[in-house]
Amino acid sequence: MKRLLLGCALLAAFSAYADEAASCAASAGSYRTGVVVKGPTFSHGQFRKGVELSHTHLKMKADQDGKVYDVAIDNVFASGYTPKQRGVPASLSTIKVNDRVEACGQLYTDGGVGIHWVHTNCGKTPNPSKPDGWLKVIAADGAPGQNIESNTQYCSLFN
Repeated sequence: MKRLLLGCALLAAFSAYADEAASCAASAGSYRTGVVVKGPTFSHGQFRKGVELSHTHLKMKADQDGKVYDVAIDNVFASGYTPKQRGVPASLSTIKVNDRVEACGQLYTDGGVGIHWVHTNCGKTPNPSKPDGWLKVIAADGAPGQNIESNTQYCSLFN
């Protein structure tokens, strides 16, 4: 009975990953899942219309190829972001080493292996250089959580 339950749980987890990967491909993104090996760190950015375009970075060892990716996360799209914030947004600061995450975005190799554009594209038609990406924490049962990079409050900065 335990084997049957374990098998069903694994099948559900793999099915969820396949659905998420297909959704990412439909959003013109590249999909990676993996384990966080270095937690979130804050990085200052340029200012646009008076708002700092800061980033949070974390390192993720990808399931797909075993490489460690720099995940570059735009803070203005993080849940709960405020322009006066000078640090990792609360929604991103909950991500810890050994957490499992999934990222849909644009792969890059400039300065190392990474993925960025892991956020909404504010309703524009997605393309490979500007996918409609996301970042989600994967629960212990394999289910993806909510997209923590879907805040559209600051989309006007990019028009």
